[in-house]
Amino acid sequence: MLDTTRDVLTPEGVALQLPAAGPVPRAVAWGIDLAVRLAALSVSGMVLAVIPGMGGGIQLIVMFLVYWAYPIVLEALWDGRTVGKRVLGLQVVAADGGPVGWMAAIARNLLRTVDMLPFGYALGLLSCLADAHGRRLGDLAAGTLVVHAQREPAHAPAPVNAVLAPPLPLRPDEHAAIVAFGERAPRLTPERQQELADIAEPLTRARGQAGVLRLYGIANWLLGRT
Repeated sequence: MLDTTRDVLTPEGVALQLPAAGPVPRAVAWGIDLAVRLAALSVSGMVLAVIPGMGGGIQLIVMFLVYWAYPIVLEALWDGRTVGKRVLGLQVVAADGGPVGWMAAIARNLLRTVDMLPFGYALGLLSCLADAHGRRLGDLAAGTLVVHAQREPAHAPAPVNAVLAPPLPLRPDEHAAIVAFGERAPRLTPERQQELADIAEPLTRARGQAGVLRLYGIANWLLGRT
């Protein structure tokens, strides 16, 4: 029943820890979403009640959309969050920590009907308890994970007191790597910054902190910072 952590290594070599959410906060978020759905259906029912004949048919369409489209659309367009998940600080992400896409959002929510079997989300609860990262069957099939959404760290820009033109022509992949370093390295530890900067020693002609500062300077030049 406790939350766990999933360790992921990004292609940039940055280690991430995804705080996977357990069944309790997920159940509370689901309850909030259920209340939102019931409120929406109550309002639509009162509005459509004044339409003779067609009101009942339209209400059935609204019920279908509220039940199926509500979680799919919000998770795909709202950074993996529904209203309940946002209130509880939860977020659906891909298993590698990336954003959840349309196909994954559709798959995990369509398979919710399986997680509900035989009653009261019994299979889903058993799956959450058996999986090391609290994933229900829909998450396992869709390759998704529900995590506690972390606050975005302050995006400290690369130091602008140094601007250095690259001494050598850069290939497109080298250009992209240096720009990524300039934008992301301030969030890394000094040791990791130096480790990455040492890789670019043939370009910066320096190692350690001197190489880091020179790489920042080249990143500033490429980003047009002055």
